[in-house]
This record gives sequence, structure tokens and C-alpha cells, in this order.
Amino acid sequence: MTFTKQLWQSVSQLYHAIQSHPFNRELAAGILPLDKFRYYVQQDELYIKAYARALALLAAKAPDSAARHVLLSYAKDGLLIEQQLHDYFFRQYDIESAVEQEPACFAYTHFLLAVSAIEPFEAGLAALLPCFWIYREVGYNIANTSVTNNPYQLWIDTYTDAEYDKIVDRMLDLTEHAAQQTSATKRWHMAETFFQSTRLEWMFWDAAYRQEKWPYSPEKSWMDMEKTQRS
Repeated sequence: MTFTKQLWQSVSQLYHAIQSHPFNRELAAGILPLDKFRYYVQQDELYIKAYARALALLAAKAPDSAARHVLLSYAKDGLLIEQQLHDYFFRQYDIESAVEQEPACFAYTHFLLAVSAIEPFEAGLAALLPCFWIYREVGYNIANTSVTNNPYQLWIDTYTDAEYDKIVDRMLDLTEHAAQQTSATKRWHMAETFFQSTRLEWMFWDAAYRQEKWPYSPEKSWMDMEKTQRS
């Protein structure tokens, strides 16, 4: 059995929890409340920007130019795909960008940035892999159960697109190759970081469904200043 297949087996219960989460079941049925989706897409926009930085950080440590090129292209092209998706829903439902990462997004992005910057290259790959892989699997599962005229159809189409499928396969190949070139101890660490990222994936969806917020918010004057600087 390949290393990546072993990784998938190690998170089978977590994946089932993600797949069966009310957020994804209701999205497939086209009945997910807009306020929950709004929270999700606002936080996802912030998440993707940090994810692209994590990819770039990891690319700087890549052992060869081929791996570096793959990661840098994902940081650029993946961000563009996600931006187009977000832009559509922001226009469609009159959604404004969020200023602040809420707890689950903050925890997930800072974990990815820390692993990509500090941990070995192999661990960084394992940490970044769930975002690619789980979204594809969830996308296909939702596509198989989605209703006609689903208001979230573009989200489903994005993660079941043939080009996205190729991106996931390349990331799997890169991770598998790295695992075969390293020690058993480092493979164990890869498995740990893969599991942690998968757990944070579940937390991201769960936070969106509950619309989780920090217990205290920044002062309004500071948030207004941030919006002015971003505009």
C-alpha cells in the first residue's frame, strides 16, 4: 500500500465526519443558509491567501526545481482559481470581505505557515495536502447528491473540475515521492501533520456552520482603519 493511501486510511473517521457534516449535507441539498455560507466564504478568502504564502514558504525549501515549480504554480494559479470563485459569490450575494480571521481559520492558517516555515519539507507537504485532497473528495461526494439548480453549484463545479483533479494528483505524487525518499521517523511525522490538518479542516467547516466568533473583537476604530488601508 502506498504511503498516501495509508494517510487516507488514517483519517477515514475524520473524513466521514466532514462528508456528513450538516454544512456539506445542506450545501449539497441547496438549503445551506446564506449566513452560514457567507461566513464560510469570507473566512475562506482569508484562508486561501495564507495558504498561498505557506506554499511559497515550502517551495523555498523544495529539494529540486521540479518540486519548487509545482508548489509555486499552485501558490499562483490556485489563488487565482479561488479568487474567481470568491468574487462570484461575493457579487452574487452582496458579500463583503472580512477583516479578521475567526478562531478556526486563525488556528489552521497559523499551523500551516508554521509547519511550512519551520518543519522539514516532507512535513510541510503532508500539512498542505488535506486542503487539496479533501476538497476534491468532498466535491465529488456533494456532486453525486446535489440537487438541480443548486445555488452553490459553482462551488461544486470548482472542486470537481478536471484541472483541479490533476492538481490534486500532482500533489499526491509529490507527497508520495517525498515520503519514499525519507526516513520512517519523518514519515511518522508526516502522518501526524496530515492528521492535524485534516482535523483543522473539519473545524473550519464546523466553525462556519456555527458562525464561530472570537469572544472579544477589535475596536471598531481599528477595523475601520484596516478597511481604509485595504481599499
